[in-house]
This record gives sequence, C-alpha cells and structure tokens, in this order.
Amino acid sequence: MKIAMIKISVSALLSAGVAFGAFAQEFTKGVVSKVDAKANKVTIKHEDLKSLDMPAMTMVFRVEDPALLERLKEGSKIEFVAERVNGKLTVTEVK
Repeated sequence: MKIAMIKISVSALLSAGVAFGAFAQEFTKGVVSKVDAKANKVTIKHEDLKSLDMPAMTMVFRVEDPALLERLKEGSKIEFVAERVNGKLTVTEVK
C-alpha cells in the first residue's frame, strides 16, 4: 500500500513539474536601440521570438512596468520576455 502511494505521489509531482514547465517564460536576446520613457516604449533589435512565432527584427515594444525602462539604455545587450498583453507586444521581464 505504501509503495502504491509513493508511486502516485511521484507521478503527481512529475505531472505538476511538466505543467509548470509549460508556463516558463522564454528569454530572448536583443540589443536596445531606443528608450522612450514618456510613451513607456522600447525599441529592441532581437533574435527570433519563438514564443510569439516571430522572426528576428527590430521593433517597438510597450513596457508595462516603468521601472523596467530605468534599467534599459541604448546599446545595452539584454535578455527579455515579450508577451501579448491586451493585444499589444509588451516586454514583461528583463535580465
């Protein structure tokens, strides 16, 4: 009985790990071309955005959290997460 319970517990943990992994955000490398703090936007020359099925290009993103803009400088190499937020391409994380 204990072995069956352990197998069920291990199986449940593995399933939960797969589910959480599916939601992990994918960071993309890019270079900041322009920061527009007044408009809460940043222009980034980026690699393929696999999560958005988008090829490498230079484009403008919205930034929801103005504190992120303070960390961005023109010419900086960054890794970032972009998502569609209310239909707009938005940078949600930067490292």
